[in-house]
Amino acid sequence: MLEFRILGPLEVLEGETPLPLGGRNQRAVLSLLLLRANDPVSTERLVDQLWGEHPPRTARTSLQNTVAQLRKLLGPGLLLTRPSGYVLDLDADQLDLSRFERLVREARSADPDQRAPLLRAALELWRGSPLADLESETFAQSEIRRLEELRLGVLEERIAADLALGADAELIAEIEALVRSNPLRERLRGGLMMALYHCGRQAEALAAYHEARRTLIEELGIEPGPE
Repeated sequence: MLEFRILGPLEVLEGETPLPLGGRNQRAVLSLLLLRANDPVSTERLVDQLWGEHPPRTARTSLQNTVAQLRKLLGPGLLLTRPSGYVLDLDADQLDLSRFERLVREARSADPDQRAPLLRAALELWRGSPLADLESETFAQSEIRRLEELRLGVLEERIAADLALGADAELIAEIEALVRSNPLRERLRGGLMMALYHCGRQAEALAAYHEARRTLIEELGIEPGPE
């Protein structure tokens, strides 16, 4: 069974062996279908995403050729034609994003002592920036931002789950690094304050609050939320 990966550079694996993906169009079409796995994607949408408002006259023929190349690469039964376009028919565990979302759902309904391990397992599926090799493509940029926001939100959940289990001291350095990278994320700031406070570093926790408040006022013109 093939494995598809978009939580990092685009990859298709057969066992441990990467399949040799082709050029720009092949990788772009596969990415667009993976982002809507098991849902039909219309020919019009694929043409628009690949070529924008002024596609060449040969766009549909080029798309058909790209789909034929992908079918040859992926084998039968995966890339299917539908009346309006194409669909990539995958089992739930064939796509890393689907596995990530399943683990997150399981974590949110799990007992507190199981939440952090499940969220950690979900985050370990990430190999870097999603669709990293397609980041210059216009169609990919909004999806990359959406997936990055999803990852960061789950990372905040994992930190909160670890804090609830009393893992304070070992989290401080990690949260400090995340705050430096994401200075406007209130939940990360709050996690840092709690970790410092639980370690008996109340003055530093208060200083972290004042720094958060100053940053939010200067950058966004808002006070921190009640939490």
